[in-house]
Amino acid sequence: MSYPEPRYLAEEGTHSGALAPADRAPDLTIGGNTQVHYLATGGSTNGAYGLYRWEMGPKPGGPGAHFHRTMTESFYVLSGTIRLFNGEKWAEGRPGDFLFVPEGGVHAFRNESGEPATMLILFTPGAPREAYFEELAAIAESGRQLTPEEWTDVYLRHDQYMV
Repeated sequence: MSYPEPRYLAEEGTHSGALAPADRAPDLTIGGNTQVHYLATGGSTNGAYGLYRWEMGPKPGGPGAHFHRTMTESFYVLSGTIRLFNGEKWAEGRPGDFLFVPEGGVHAFRNESGEPATMLILFTPGAPREAYFEELAAIAESGRQLTPEEWTDVYLRHDQYMV
């Protein structure tokens, strides 16, 4: 494997780093139980990746088994215990545990511990996941119950294929 083609061609570097302080407010709350921090979005990384801090409260929650056609997804557990599904089996993810899922890889995650848990979620390339997260938050906030067909439409618009 070699380095990719250069994306920056100027002779001099720029002062363009962006700091996301750990104590800043979350960008989004989903269902009153999950806080999401947009650390680096596909838009802010020129499509290279999206990185999110996912803080789950003690109520059980997480998506069912699914896969993506356009992106990889990786999980790094920061605190608590998060159940991670690699397409074959569930494992108890603890701080420092990491799961990489390539395009097409079936996966899921859940917090079933009864305690708060936090992880980093990384998508490559940087797909516009914020729209999906915000749609989930709006659905949860409205209290509306979607039909299976409506859920399928939501998922398909955001490259999420349930299994």
